[in-house]
Formats: sequence, structure tokens, C-alpha cells
Amino acid sequence: MRELKSSFDVLVVGSGASGGWAAKRLSEAGLKVAMVEAGRPQSDKNFTEHTPAFELKYRDRAPEVIRKTRYRQKECYACMEYNYDWFCNDLEEPYTTPSDMPFSWEGRMRVTGGRTNVWGRQSYRLGDLDFKAASGDGYGEDWPLSYKDLVPYYDLVEEYVGITGIPEGVYELPDGRFHPPMGLSCAENLLRNRVKEKLGWTITLGRSANLTKPINGRAPCHYCGPCERGCTTHSYFNAAFTTVPDALKTGDCTLISNAMVYKVLMDSDRNRARGLLYIDRVTRQPKEIYGRVVILCAQALESARILFNSANTRYPSGLANSSGALGHYLMDHLWVAGGATGEFPELAEKPALSAPHRPDGIYVVRFRNPHGGPSYPKFLRGYGFQGGGGTTFKWRAPGFGEAYKRGLLDPVTTVHLSGFGECLPRWDNYVELDPNVVDAFGIPALRIHMTFGENEHAMIPDMAESAVQMMEAAGARNIRPFTVPDRVPGKGIHEVGVARMGSDASAQSVPADPRRQEPLRHGRVVLHFERLPESDLDDHGARRAVL
Repeated sequence: MRELKSSFDVLVVGSGASGGWAAKRLSEAGLKVAMVEAGRPQSDKNFTEHTPAFELKYRDRAPEVIRKTRYRQKECYACMEYNYDWFCNDLEEPYTTPSDMPFSWEGRMRVTGGRTNVWGRQSYRLGDLDFKAASGDGYGEDWPLSYKDLVPYYDLVEEYVGITGIPEGVYELPDGRFHPPMGLSCAENLLRNRVKEKLGWTITLGRSANLTKPINGRAPCHYCGPCERGCTTHSYFNAAFTTVPDALKTGDCTLISNAMVYKVLMDSDRNRARGLLYIDRVTRQPKEIYGRVVILCAQALESARILFNSANTRYPSGLANSSGALGHYLMDHLWVAGGATGEFPELAEKPALSAPHRPDGIYVVRFRNPHGGPSYPKFLRGYGFQGGGGTTFKWRAPGFGEAYKRGLLDPVTTVHLSGFGECLPRWDNYVELDPNVVDAFGIPALRIHMTFGENEHAMIPDMAESAVQMMEAAGARNIRPFTVPDRVPGKGIHEVGVARMGSDASAQSVPADPRRQEPLRHGRVVLHFERLPESDLDDHGARRAVL
């Protein structure tokens, strides 16, 4: 067993949205920090946003190596020939599910910066509609904090990250500190204005972590399009070229790459964390590293896995699990489960107002069960929509052969809307260690149990119906609704829960006051989105940094 001789004040597991931020803030405060990352280093030389497909060996078609080694990761929109080696090898890092509970665990990154390399960059503030939802409808638990508590931290993170957006002044979606907005297309403007006029619902520009003005040496977005392949101008928020370099340049932060953390090491005499056991991905040898405090930012499910694997005689069911709640209340968004597409012939010959390859879309603010509004009888909570619109070739032109080719050239302006539904926390959605499966590094793997419940399924047809309602209000033609009633959990890639915080010690893993956490007062911290007691409606990247 090799020991890293240096001892640190803080060990941060993970270098993504929350891990990078924790390392930055703590090292800037003068603490000695080790950032322990499962993946390899990341740099601009790995970014290929300007490389055309014809320069690739397989022309951006999935070669056999991707189909065999990333059979689950390739389901993620961002995993492709350009960057598949950023993602975990599914053969080396398996997980299991019951045969009747499929779960698609995608976006498992193995590179510095984690999911911030490929995330969708949508960055929305939670408000008290989210934090105090249980007080409104009686389901679940309120968060042990309020929007007012987080406002200073939202401000701090947004000013550093850079979020583009339009202030709307609606309770359901608190405004932030925005960069100038990117332009809406003619179709998006038309939909926004007519829906507001006829239905009273708010459609806004997506609040995206793409710069529209320079900050901290990062250039504004130049609208090339494929953000998931990296950005040499650092125009979107990626921990690999923002928080992590800021932490390293203090001289008080050390990045340890290719380190698969197995467990938290405990001092049995003093009942306090003393370090980490990890497996070197390259040599496959176990190593130990020591520190006074451990912060887990390894992604929600991975952090829960570490806590389970840290079981010992004092904590036989895992760390932070005296309540038995560890692993439970797993949630993911009900992703693109319903919506609609419509055409706007009146706009086909008009020029677009938005920039080419704008890395953003539109967002429809939640309108079911709004603040101060009537309760919707079909389900609790609600959903939002993401989407966009513009003028393209008429891919659905009638005919065949030459006739189809002629029809293809007729411009058509379309708008699409896809619903993102909130998932309710349920005890019977949970993760545990599979006693029969280990990964290639000898670490016990997770077994994931999750289904969408009655409340989520009730949203799906409503998503399609309300999307059609908006299209009709805007005067769309050839409206095509869709539903995906068998949507598999995990496809949203927004896993939360499993080590939730709360005020009731018998029902949570992390208390509202972290100083009271077992065994945090003895030297351990949980910091990540496994803490969320409730889901919400959208991407979590910037919010991870806030929390």
C-alpha cells in the first residue's frame, strides 16, 4: 500500500461543478487542498469544436470501440467519436438494475471537470416554490433553507460563471445576474409573445452558462455550435478551465488524477475521517492519502457508493447512514417525455434574428400549480419546457426521389417544445451495493432501483396537451404532439437525492447544519447534489457550485 506522504487540510473528491468550486474557495482561503479526480487531466488540446467530421477516421460515426466499451455512455447525446474517451468505459465500470427497472446511467465522466465538459449549461435558480414545496402540497419535506439564504451565493457564482438570460420577474423562476441575452429567432419571439398574450404563460430565453461578454480572460461565445466537444476560447463554464486552474494557481491545491476513490478512511479511536483509499487507474494499485476533512463531490451516485463502501464496525451500513436513509429518494428528471412540434409558414421567408449555432434555446416557465394559483387536479408540482425554433430545410417534404429533393429546398420554420418534469422523492427509489459485482478496480458496484411513479406518468400526456395548446395559441400549423410513456429513468442525467439533507435526523443523511452531521463533527463533509431532498425542473451545474 503506497501512502502519499503529504497530509492536507482538505481532500476534495471530484473536480466538477461542486468539487472545482470547493477546491477554489478553500485553497484561496489558504488551506492545503488535494483534489482527487477519477479521470485524467483535461486541456485545450483535447477540444475539437472546430474539427469537421470529415477529418475523423470514422467521420463521427460510432466506431466499434464506442459500441463495445461505451455501450451505455453512447446513449448520451454528447458522447461521440470526438470525445468518447472522456467518458467511463462501461465494461470496466458496471452497475446493475433489477430486470424490470432499467436505469440509464449516462454522462459518467473520467476527465478533469467532470460533467461540466459536456453539460447542457442551462442554469436556473431555485426559489421558494421549490424549497418550500411540501408546505404547499403536503408531499415530502421542505428544504431546511430558503431562497433568501442562497441569494448571496447565487450572486457570487453567477458573476463568476457568466449566465446569459432575460429578467422576467416571475416568482416561479427567480431572476439572476445575467449577461446580455442571446437573440431569439423570429419563431421564438412569435411564440413568446402570443403565448403570453393568450395564455399568460412565460416563455424566456434559456439561461445558459455561455458568455456574451468577456470575463476573467474568457472570450464571449463565437457561436460555433458543438459545446460538448470543448471550447478553446473557454466561453462556456467548464470547471477544467475555470475553478480548477484558479485553485491550482494558488499553490495550495494539488490535483491527483486517475484516482478512483474506494472509501473514506476513519480513525477508529477518535471516530473521525483521516483520509481516503483510492485505486490508481493506471497501475491498479491501492493508495492512501490523508487529510483533516473529506469533501465528497464525486457525483450523486458515486458519492453514495463511496459512503456505502466506507462501512466499518462503528458504521456497518455506511457513513452518514445512522438513519438508514442513505441511498434512498433517488430522483431524475422526467426528460423529454412529452411535447410537440409546430410549423409557422408565415415566417418561412423572413431572416433569422438569432446568431448561427446559438448554444441555447427557449424555456417555458412552470405554469401548473403556480405560486398563489389553483391546484392542478391531475398531479403535484409541475414541469417546464425546453425547446427552440428556426428556419431549416423541409425534411418532411412529400414525395420521393427528385420530387422530394425539390421539396426539401422549400424553407420551413418550426418550433419544438420538450417537457422536463419534476420527480417526487420516494423511499423505494434507491441505490445499494451489489454484493456480487465489482468494477475493474475491485470496487463494489452499485445496484440501482428506480421507476417513475404515478405522479410523473400523469404529467406525460399533459405535457403534450399543453405544448399543443401553446402551438395553437401562436398560430402554428401541422402540429405534431408526442409522448414517451415508457421513458427510462437516468436519461435526464440529473440524478439527485440518495443522501438528502433535512431537519429530521431520522429521515436524512445530511443535516441542515452540517456541523451536526455524523460523523462530520469528527472530520467529514458531504457536498453535492445527493443532498437535495426534492427535485426541480432543470440542469444542476451552476446550482452544484452554489450549494
